[in-house]
Amino acid sequence: MGMITATSMIMRTATVTNMGEAPLALFAWLSPSYPVGAFAYSHGLEWAVESGDVRDGETLSDWLEALLLNGSGRNDALIFAAAFHAGARGGWGELGEVAELSAALAPSRERRLESLQQGAAFLDATLAAWPCARLTQAAAAIGAHTSYPVCFAAAVAAHGLALRPALDGFIAAFAANLVSAAVRLSVVGQTQGQGIVARLAPLAARLAQECESGDFDALGGCAFRADLASLRHETQYSRLFRS
Repeated sequence: MGMITATSMIMRTATVTNMGEAPLALFAWLSPSYPVGAFAYSHGLEWAVESGDVRDGETLSDWLEALLLNGSGRNDALIFAAAFHAGARGGWGELGEVAELSAALAPSRERRLESLQQGAAFLDATLAAWPCARLTQAAAAIGAHTSYPVCFAAAVAAHGLALRPALDGFIAAFAANLVSAAVRLSVVGQTQGQGIVARLAPLAARLAQECESGDFDALGGCAFRADLASLRHETQYSRLFRS
């Protein structure tokens, strides 16, 4: 019994790479079924639909492309990469600073809620299902500033996974979740929505390549209409989403 218990404890604290489960881990963490509550947030898209800014597949594609090239999608990718590099070298103080900056960059109360609550949920689920000592250290460094890209990147680094596939997947999942919100808002159908996800894939890959250094000098954006949408959503009369 003692040997079985000891072996079980070793398996529960092993890293993903030691268990040869890197692809499985990423698939699980990026799955819509992973319990982060992403389905509850539209990132301001609900107001964009209400106002008529997004009304069909073409305008939805334009909106998402602007977010990826010039808005929160790009900044989140840079934050992700910076958090990964800090976590990979065990720079816990640096990781905490990245987490604090990421939380401060949210342009509205709802955007902050969206990021911090998803991050906290991701961290809780991953610590429980995919535990390792380095992730516990990373969580302590992140503290209350549980920005979603920071928490995800910290888990990737803690388990010794490669940056680029994880960053590619994170950006693609960001776009796919907003397409899913648009489907539920009846802007596009499911098949058309998947076509938009496919068309955005090369852009997501290019963005990951540009942002994988995590250079904070590249932070910034000019997707002002999307930021205004997140502010206007806070007082929108009828809502399906929390942001």
